[in-house]
Amino acid sequence: MAGVNVKSEIKPLKKVLLHRPGDELLNLTPNTLEELLFDDIPFLQVAQAEHDAFADILRSEGVEVVYLEDLMADVMAQPGRREQFLAQWLSEANIHTDLYRGIISDYLAENYADPKAFVMKTMAGINLQELPNDKTDTLVDLVSDASKLVVPPMPNLYFTRDPFAMIGNGVSLNRMYSVTRNRETIYGEYIFKYHPDYDKVPEFYSRYNSFHIEGGDILNINEKTLAIGISQRTEPDAIDQIANNLFADPESTIETILAFNIPNSRAFMHLDTVFTQIDVDKFTVHPGIMGPLTVFEITKNPAGGLKIRERSEALEKILAEYVGCPVELIPCGGGDRIAAEREQWNDGSNTLCLRPGTIVVYERNNVTNEVLRDKGLNVLSMPSAELSRGRGGPRCMSMPLWRED
Repeated sequence: MAGVNVKSEIKPLKKVLLHRPGDELLNLTPNTLEELLFDDIPFLQVAQAEHDAFADILRSEGVEVVYLEDLMADVMAQPGRREQFLAQWLSEANIHTDLYRGIISDYLAENYADPKAFVMKTMAGINLQELPNDKTDTLVDLVSDASKLVVPPMPNLYFTRDPFAMIGNGVSLNRMYSVTRNRETIYGEYIFKYHPDYDKVPEFYSRYNSFHIEGGDILNINEKTLAIGISQRTEPDAIDQIANNLFADPESTIETILAFNIPNSRAFMHLDTVFTQIDVDKFTVHPGIMGPLTVFEITKNPAGGLKIRERSEALEKILAEYVGCPVELIPCGGGDRIAAEREQWNDGSNTLCLRPGTIVVYERNNVTNEVLRDKGLNVLSMPSAELSRGRGGPRCMSMPLWRED
């Protein structure tokens, strides 16, 4: 299956992109947690075992699993591509002096000749003590701590949903909210420019645009309707821009965008942390968004530009209109305030739908999971003690590439 095809959140999932956590988690320290958007430091070995269990669940359900690092390794094996990528990667890591660009390039060439090992190292970051200490004699080196990060890691990469999002047969290559995460999108740029399976995918948004948008805020309701969250990490300006791009692009079938204005907080980071579709007529929802939620309906204005209408009806009524049947909103934590807050923090509403009524969830959200089972859903739970420390659930960790129409 070359190219992408994602016109729904619930149609049978056939191919998905993951990133297995790597040594980038080993470069997290208490002093860099806030900068790198983590609340705690995951134990890598356990995080990898949990992630492998996630991939095994997907494979057992007939889903082809491909890895970000493998697609990038394919690209890096192309003649001249590694050198091109390395120059750009160094610039985006703010390594601009000829001295350090040369030292790092030589270090990577000597120690990471294999394309996949090279890719994984660019994700993991580089600290000063790794580099040869006989190559430089600068004041910076003499006064710096040996553990200083010369190139910061990208520990959020295992949340593959955010850097780029599939919309129908195209991709939104996102401009991320933070500098730390915006560096991640370089991998998407190279895959969608140069990988033979994905180099013809149309681009609906560019990582070089001015405004922030992230994949966790983008939900495919159906082939004609897209939901996007106005959130902590997605700006309304970006939604205007992607709407104009989608409505103008002949490859796009999107006719309506529903913009959800959700509370701006760490707990409600993206739309998919508070709201996901799990069946033809069912959605998980965090009760905290029900009161302050405002929805804007965006369509193409025949006279030019966009037509925007604020919707004041109940969320169920708006969704039913676009889904085509009455819908049920299932609250995280079963509506219990304390359980909802605890399990929302651990992504109780962040589910990955494999097909209508079959979903992957974190096992730690036992209250919400029991509610979902009582509603008749096939709930596949995965271990989550360490992966959940990154504040993202099964949907965050997966980027569907192909769903059956």
